[in-house]
Amino acid sequence: MAHKGKIQLTYVIVAPPEAVAEGDRLFQSHGPWMEATHHRAGERALLSYNLSKAPELSNPMDPSSARTGNTCFILSEVYESEAGVKDHFAQSMENWKDFPALGAWLQKCKVTGLPAARIVNSLW
Repeated sequence: MAHKGKIQLTYVIVAPPEAVAEGDRLFQSHGPWMEATHHRAGERALLSYNLSKAPELSNPMDPSSARTGNTCFILSEVYESEAGVKDHFAQSMENWKDFPALGAWLQKCKVTGLPAARIVNSLW
């Protein structure tokens, strides 16, 4: 399903080895919470949710390059509109029990991303 014009939340979180287990724990909590609480229709609809995880490479353009020892968590959520992102952050603070722990974990990691970017190209 193509998502052109929809809103994407994307974060790449690079965790040092000692923070990986906590990242795993948080995302094991996050997925079920998202499924139980987020809208599936209307302007606040969550259209797609993906979390991927892979070793960080010394050269991200070369799949055969050496691993750094860190782990990348890549979170991508697609919403019908910015109202979905606003709802997501409001719910995170109100009813995701691990939201405070997420903040503490992110302090131990390198984080890059955007909470709301309009999708300009999308296939299938």
